[in-house]
Amino acid sequence: MSRKPPTKGPPREGEGTSATGRATLALLHCGAGTLSAVAVASTLWHGVDQRGAALAFGLLIALGEAARWGGPADGEREPAPLAAAGALAYALLGENAGLPTHHGVLQVTAVAVAGGLIGSVPHVAAGRGPSLDHMTRRVLTVGFAAACFQPLYNAGTLHAILPPGPGYALWLVCVLVLTALCDAVLAAASARARTGWPFGPLLRDELRAMLGVGSAVCASGVVMALAVAVAGLWALPVFSLPLLLTQLSFRRYAAVRTTYRQTITSLARATEIAGYTPQGHARRVAVLSRAVGRELGLSEPDLTVLEYAALMHDIGQLSLVDPVPSGATALLPEAEQRRIALLGGAVVRQTGVDAAVAVVVEHQADPYREQPLTARIVRAANAYDEMVRDEGPGGPLTALERLRLATGHDYQPEVVESLARVLARGGLTLPSTG
Repeated sequence: MSRKPPTKGPPREGEGTSATGRATLALLHCGAGTLSAVAVASTLWHGVDQRGAALAFGLLIALGEAARWGGPADGEREPAPLAAAGALAYALLGENAGLPTHHGVLQVTAVAVAGGLIGSVPHVAAGRGPSLDHMTRRVLTVGFAAACFQPLYNAGTLHAILPPGPGYALWLVCVLVLTALCDAVLAAASARARTGWPFGPLLRDELRAMLGVGSAVCASGVVMALAVAVAGLWALPVFSLPLLLTQLSFRRYAAVRTTYRQTITSLARATEIAGYTPQGHARRVAVLSRAVGRELGLSEPDLTVLEYAALMHDIGQLSLVDPVPSGATALLPEAEQRRIALLGGAVVRQTGVDAAVAVVVEHQADPYREQPLTARIVRAANAYDEMVRDEGPGGPLTALERLRLATGHDYQPEVVESLARVLARGGLTLPSTG
């Protein structure tokens, strides 16, 4: 027997988290909170070692956190790269102007926590403070990096095994790789706990993102630590300025990307404004399609293509003289469906959107075995939304049963079952069907 999807509005973030997910999040948050509390208490009790260095790195972290441009809700995996690089540099700091340092793991964590909290004050006052998951990742990742480096360095073991030179630099690179892997695992685990999406694709996306801003953060952290070891704390502003300028450039890029997405969304509403499709239809199909794509393990670039194609899948209906009732093109002859799909693809190409989006739109009327996976997902999500609207109060369950009965010819079985799991989990918010 099939599982009945929820008939009420799906829960918001955290409300639909499974018991296992809640336990995972609680474990991560409690671990970060305990480490932070112990680190701050220990630092206050024993005093701050080399206060000048601690103050300089604390201010750098606070500045980076104050200059952050968004957060995970805005699609940014590392919204404060300068703060992350500063915390990582302090965790890997072994010397200051040729003099050995003696701060340990707990002081590194305490400085990172204090700097992050101070830098978050303006954002909290504006009502857009950092998420708990973001702070948890920062604390645990910095603590991990410090644990890999500080005990060995302070005990003299590191210099005994690897004297200054290529071997020492190679060790720092190995620590960076392990730290990046730790951060990616934490991010994927948090996302898995909150959404229930497969862990493997989430981890893959996090590791792929490390090649962008993540690699710049890691490289900057090592360069800062090595520069301070030779030139002292005056090296911090010199090596922080390029990363700060890069952060501002990424902020502009993020704004352009947001505008681009809004433009596509507005264009997709043209069929609704003209009366060819019901209000909110394109957005509902896009939300469902992206969730199903996540369930099936698509990568982040493929999910973006899928979302844009779902938003614009009905754009070809503008070529019709008279609107199809409720925008349900499935009632039209196959030749007419394909003509509309091809016209829609042509419109998409004219907008300058990625050609992969146009390919998905053009294949909407083809047999599903001849479609790419993204087109199969959009087709099933579109059909579900239309069926739910037509079936009345029992729409969700009846629509899924109708999709399952048509899997032999019209819809891919794996896509339909993934759609059923997404709906049963209730982990997304759909606009009203009206």
